[in-house]
Amino acid sequence: MFQISNHQSTIPMQLTHYTSKFKRHTFPITLVCENVTNAANVGSIFRIADAFGIEKLIFCGSPIPKGRKMTKTSRSTEKYVPYEHHEDAQFLLGTLKNSGYHIVAIEITSSSTALDKMSIEQQSPIVLLVGDENFGISEACLKLADQIVHIEMFGQNSSMNVTQATSIALYEMTNQLKN
Repeated sequence: MFQISNHQSTIPMQLTHYTSKFKRHTFPITLVCENVTNAANVGSIFRIADAFGIEKLIFCGSPIPKGRKMTKTSRSTEKYVPYEHHEDAQFLLGTLKNSGYHIVAIEITSSSTALDKMSIEQQSPIVLLVGDENFGISEACLKLADQIVHIEMFGQNSSMNVTQATSIALYEMTNQLKN
């Protein structure tokens, strides 16, 4: 049984964009999106990229869907998050790998490691690779990954929306990098 107290407790004040006390920080992470095409997902990914302070966002394959749905979801973060578009994800990943980037793909495979077991090396810049909303990351791009990680799930479904998976992965990665 619960008891309700008659004292008035202090209710915390909700902070706004202007009053929050988050410290700005940019992490050496480039988010590469292979064939992410849904406008709402693209907008959310811009917003996530801003929230987690990543260096750059790169969309590969299909053109970036611009328009009201994408900009409404992004809440204007597409105006200041550095981003690019490249046609060929495999070529881009090969170039980044040869430049010293450590490529982490988030995908469920027969050899993927649980995300919470992943260890991030701080010596080299990182690529987080996410894939197509329906088909995931292509086999050619998975072969270029230095690490393949998955998010452990406990329900009946074996997949998650790309924006939610990206958020969870970036939370884990930035949490390790800030320590």
